[in-house]
Amino acid sequence: MSWRIGVDIGGTFIDFCALETTTNRFETIKVLTTPDAPGKELLDGLGLLEERHEVRPEEVVSFVHGTTVGINTIIQRKGSRLALITTAGFEDVIELARLRMPDMYSLFCARPEQLIPRDLIYGVRQRQLANGDVAEALDRNALAEAVGQIRARGVEGVIVSFLHAYRNGAHEAQAKALIAELAPELFVFASSEVWPVIREYERSTTAILNGYVHPRVAGYLGALETALASRGVPAGPMLTKSNGGVMNAETGKRACVNMLLSGTASGVIGAAYLAEQAGIGNVLTLDIGGTSADLALIIDGKPQFGTGEVVGDFPLFLPSVSVTSIGAGGGSIAWGDAFGVLKVGPESAGSTPGPACYDRGGTRATVTDAMAVSGFLGHTPLAYDQIGMHRDRAEAVIGELAALLGLEAQATAEAIIAVAVSEMFVEVNKLVARYGVDLRDFTLMPFGGAGPMLGCFLARELGIPRVLVPQRPGVVSALGGLIADLKADFIQTIFAAAERQSLPRLREALARLKRDGLAWIREEQGFAGPVVESLTADMRYHGQSFEIEVPLSEDWLARGDLGAITAAFHRQHLAIYDFNDEEAEAQIVNLRLVVSGATARPNLAPAAEVATEVVAPARMIRVWLDGESREVALYHRDALHYGHRFAGPAVVAQQDTTICVPAGFDAEVDAWLNLHLTLRTEA
Repeated sequence: MSWRIGVDIGGTFIDFCALETTTNRFETIKVLTTPDAPGKELLDGLGLLEERHEVRPEEVVSFVHGTTVGINTIIQRKGSRLALITTAGFEDVIELARLRMPDMYSLFCARPEQLIPRDLIYGVRQRQLANGDVAEALDRNALAEAVGQIRARGVEGVIVSFLHAYRNGAHEAQAKALIAELAPELFVFASSEVWPVIREYERSTTAILNGYVHPRVAGYLGALETALASRGVPAGPMLTKSNGGVMNAETGKRACVNMLLSGTASGVIGAAYLAEQAGIGNVLTLDIGGTSADLALIIDGKPQFGTGEVVGDFPLFLPSVSVTSIGAGGGSIAWGDAFGVLKVGPESAGSTPGPACYDRGGTRATVTDAMAVSGFLGHTPLAYDQIGMHRDRAEAVIGELAALLGLEAQATAEAIIAVAVSEMFVEVNKLVARYGVDLRDFTLMPFGGAGPMLGCFLARELGIPRVLVPQRPGVVSALGGLIADLKADFIQTIFAAAERQSLPRLREALARLKRDGLAWIREEQGFAGPVVESLTADMRYHGQSFEIEVPLSEDWLARGDLGAITAAFHRQHLAIYDFNDEEAEAQIVNLRLVVSGATARPNLAPAAEVATEVVAPARMIRVWLDGESREVALYHRDALHYGHRFAGPAVVAQQDTTICVPAGFDAEVDAWLNLHLTLRTEA
């Protein structure tokens, strides 16, 4: 047998999805995370896979891992102590940033403290012009003096970011070599090698994030490789990336910043695969775990990508799957403020102590406790028998909050659910406004451990008429990692008008991007299959401050067809802004190349249709729903087969999640065992 394993770590659980490649058999499990012993949950999960499903370590041919080590390091501010070396006179670039406040309407708003304090930023004399020419040589004596001061400050690593290094990285390379010679104990990253893009703040911040998480990520990955080898796993670990692709662990130790948003990206990639399988093109994904709710759009079968996603308090200017996140997960804590107003999140109970109903020491009410008190949970073993359900514990903590708010326990539980849903409602409206889409044309796909619990409630509020719950929604992110392609992004700043004299530079830049991309996928990743390349350009009208991404054909550059390039830009500008100006000068700021190598997709066969369309419930249960106690049908997901139908209100219990189906929804199981929930329209 040959097994491929995908693993995703969340705030509460680590999810495993194992695929046997010859029979296409899927096996899944969940294991509680162990924050005090990172990596232990991974070995525990491998042990459970072998014990329960005979997934032997020596038969694992592919191991893909999504980790939150990097993003948690930034959020918790537990990264390395860094110094920054920059061009003299530009020491305040990261402090000035873009002169934006996080909340312009708050009188008490404060800008976040930077990851490198001002007294660890050193300016040295050197100057390269915007065209890459050297106006002033690097002052090696000043650099040596700065390195001496840095060593005396107990710094672990150095970031080098010089003005206009995106155009010419020679001075950064010289500085990096000299620092390595004078202080070999320090690690060094140059901004031009991390992400050589125009705009000093964006380039510097990306390099700083890479260096900040480097020691912890590299240490974790080294321990991961050792742990897998000790268990007899022959496959080297692959890592999921923020752009929805994967890379090997050795690359991940250096390019740490590429995996900061890998968990959320994997979920969207998995959802896109399942949506395509079900024949659905437009999807709003809702990935709710223990800590957060992550929202993304899939339009015409394609996940949406962007730059500037926020990691902790800092923007990440690498291409990533565009995901909006809020602190409203199953473990999000409900509390009352000084005015007696109910709030939910962003603080989470995590896996330790977890929600009170897990009976692991939790003493504060969470969204999961609210679902338990409402009667939706506790009808089947949870998380593959990893946790028990103790409704009495949930009732105790909900009761304490109810006393504070002056409400009954059931009303408080329902209010907690309503507040969590309303927070998601606000974020969805922001996301929809950004893309200018009509949600009536979309299907909501809830997944993650808590997504199906709240999905129908959110769909009802948004007016989304269709909800699709995958067969195993609790492990969609792990599935996404399992099927993700090898993928990398490459960029070169051009900053030239879209005119004939720019063609030599464009062609030279494309040739360099293709060389770098091919070296990455062939030499670094060892991929021997067909390589797919996708070319785009960041373009704008002369005088604009920011760009839009425009798909290009390599043939246009080869033929020198500038008319095709500018026409593509005008069309894209019109599609985004409902405006273009075909007489205005167009500029090409950056040329981008995405290089990818396909991963084999599972060859799954659809289920056989059953004769009986209306399925009988396992039993009736009592829940608190829509302001009253109701008797609703309980179904077990394993007993639902292709063709089965039922109507809400109902609860569907399965090992990795619980699906809440309010009144007004009709349910039907498709050939892939997805559950389609359709909101009935009023006559």
